[in-house]
Amino acid sequence: MEAIANLENWSVSELELDVDAVLRGQGADPLIIRERRPRLVEIASRALEGSRFLLEPQVFMRKLAVRSLRHEKLELESGHILKGDWITQQFAPAEYIHAIICTVGQKIEIEATRNMDTDIMMGLALDGVGSAGVEALATLVCKQIEDQAADAGLQTTVPFSPGMLSWSVDEGQPFIFEILADINNLVELTPSFLMRPRKSLSMLLGVGKELGVKGSTCDYCAMQGTCKYRGKDGHTQ
Repeated sequence: MEAIANLENWSVSELELDVDAVLRGQGADPLIIRERRPRLVEIASRALEGSRFLLEPQVFMRKLAVRSLRHEKLELESGHILKGDWITQQFAPAEYIHAIICTVGQKIEIEATRNMDTDIMMGLALDGVGSAGVEALATLVCKQIEDQAADAGLQTTVPFSPGMLSWSVDEGQPFIFEILADINNLVELTPSFLMRPRKSLSMLLGVGKELGVKGSTCDYCAMQGTCKYRGKDGHTQ
């Protein structure tokens, strides 16, 4: 059972962030915004350039071997049991599961809130920077796991986050947070299953020899057809 807190000294410079990512972080379609509201593109650019230093990327992760799968219950080596027909079937062929929490901290959230009263457009753009930052961090972590798996001749599933299709937030969030309880000293789960800091993301990622065609995260998302992140790896609060 392997646990890693703050996987390595993450640098903001490693995060793939651009203005389009910030616009998507605001729930906007970059192509439409660039055509119809160029002023918002300018604001997003200023927000990104002026707030990168506010991002504090941290990752908490545990790698657990899959012990058994019976009766819609997947048991991990730690004794934790993942329940539910849909979510357990996604990990049925996996040999290991990574439980992961990513966050970019509170500073960007505080700055976005501070700006809302005086410059709401900048406040929204800063909020978009936070969303884009945690998405980029999660993508980086998944790529690292995928590369390590490939070096060992293994494959990975798509990352599954609570709230996707038939895996509810109230089922998924406590499961992930319980696994990481002894190493996660930063991200809090509220009674309503929201994460604090808000710019945080939780997920499970499976690793195995023959996982088959995995598609993309968007194929399993309840926001199919409406989300501006479609095809851009993930969703945050």
